[in-house]
Amino acid sequence: MNRFTKCGESQTDSARVPAAPHPLTQAAGQWQRQARQIRQARAENLPVSAVRDAASGSALPASEETPPLPRPLPGDPKGHHSGWRDEERPGDGGRSGFASFRQAAQDELRAWRRPSRRQACSVPPAQEEPALSDRRLNKAIAEAGYCSRRKADELIFAGRVSVNGEVETHAGRRIGPEDSVSVDGKPISRTQQMLCLMLNKPVQVVSTAADPQGRQTVLSLVARDHPGIRLFPVGRLDYFSEGLILLTNDGRLAQRLMHPRHHLPKHYEVLVRDVVTQKALQTMRSGMCLAEGEVLLPVEVTARSTASGCTLLRMILRQGVNRQIRRMCRDLGLTILRLRRVAIGPLQLGKLAPGQCRPLEESELAALRRAVELSQGLA
Repeated sequence: MNRFTKCGESQTDSARVPAAPHPLTQAAGQWQRQARQIRQARAENLPVSAVRDAASGSALPASEETPPLPRPLPGDPKGHHSGWRDEERPGDGGRSGFASFRQAAQDELRAWRRPSRRQACSVPPAQEEPALSDRRLNKAIAEAGYCSRRKADELIFAGRVSVNGEVETHAGRRIGPEDSVSVDGKPISRTQQMLCLMLNKPVQVVSTAADPQGRQTVLSLVARDHPGIRLFPVGRLDYFSEGLILLTNDGRLAQRLMHPRHHLPKHYEVLVRDVVTQKALQTMRSGMCLAEGEVLLPVEVTARSTASGCTLLRMILRQGVNRQIRRMCRDLGLTILRLRRVAIGPLQLGKLAPGQCRPLEESELAALRRAVELSQGLA
């Protein structure tokens, strides 16, 4: 590149292609050229109808072929352009047809070049959302409890899913309540009872839907009492932790419960060895930084000594850091003997035995949905 070339300038200026002018600009220029030709023709006593535009070769409209000649204003005998005005024509509001078109073209061109602030800041209208009764095909199969949404995608792409008797290979197709869905030729039920269970998870149970190591999961504890319903856990508890965990097939409720914006306070009972000093308690209450660098919010904690010489800590956590209590006690030199979750928001574990589950009562479910700002009923 030439060192004298200006910044942002191409090396081959001849290769530049000028931007095409706006159509309104071309139209305004065409009418101005025609007006000049008409004035020149009248000055030379030539017929106005013979005037043609050199660029387009089209004649003026019939209503505009004979616009009146401009005349000088009083005090301007030389007839400068600044002192000329168009001859008024009866019925056109004081403007000739050419002047009206020119003014309209200028106004529209000005609006195109500089849109009004209201138009520039206006919010485009929201697109109409699909009806709540319509569902994506993969989501409908998952909500029916047949399989997960990812597995439903695989079935659809493999051509094993039919809608109204025709094979469907698009997972995003929306179906209504009147459509029938079949997998491998067998129709599936589109209606599934929404369920939310409270489980007292015992120790040495994995709080996931499946475990690659073959260990017992929370779903295996409830599968016998609720066959045919595809549940999944909301949140997690450590392998050696116990206490309250929720299982549901309501995706909206589970999403709200796990979202950081709607994080509900969780209550724990933690039995630790020996006596916990006030300095350690104050560190938890003021917020601490873990050894990995994660900064924790203040934790509400109270301590009570037991007859065996241990300390029972009651803690309330308001954030979802992985293994937060165990990592806090590790950094403070405390040994955990038992860790048990006893409450999530408005839900209390109560006297539910380890390994047992029960459906939430209507009042509990309503309070839980209010806590996560989900007022509508199960759908």
